[in-house]
Amino acid sequence: MANSPIDQARWFVALLPPLDLQNRVTAIKEDLWQRFQSKAALKSPPHITLQPPFLWPVESLAALNQSLAAFALEQAPIPIQLAGYSAFPPRVIYIDVQPEPSLFACQAALQTEFEATFGLTQANAQHHSFTPHMTVGFRDLKPAAFHRAWAEFKNRPFAASFVAQTLTLLRHDGQRWRVAADFPFGA
Repeated sequence: MANSPIDQARWFVALLPPLDLQNRVTAIKEDLWQRFQSKAALKSPPHITLQPPFLWPVESLAALNQSLAAFALEQAPIPIQLAGYSAFPPRVIYIDVQPEPSLFACQAALQTEFEATFGLTQANAQHHSFTPHMTVGFRDLKPAAFHRAWAEFKNRPFAASFVAQTLTLLRHDGQRWRVAADFPFGA
């Protein structure tokens, strides 16, 4: 983005599980990388996306942080149940997030906030409903490898739960996604 007069970065907003669960999920991602040659999921910490990647001027980061901090203070902690695996064939395998009304409400409110405050809309929102998930293999998972991996993962048990206490802003550094800021829930 060297020819852009404004230095922009890529960002997204998510819920991250506690570190012990992140380590468990990262081990699954590493297994998919070693056995099925899918390493793209390793470029971000395990997470549940609430606002997909968007471009935002670095010089306006304070306004974004202020808005996210105020939004988070209005949210109550969200109970998250993870159970089993699911897929978006032919390239994505993920840990399934069980339906939770407060999660759907938080995501919808965040989308509304982003549109009202910043004019940012989810480009494909009209085509895709929110499907909360925690990706373990995607994008570089070739269709043949997907089918082999899915045959193994579709019936593999996985169960975990946590209470999301913060909203997390992640920034792409050119190589991977890194945590830029956490905003505690307050309600």
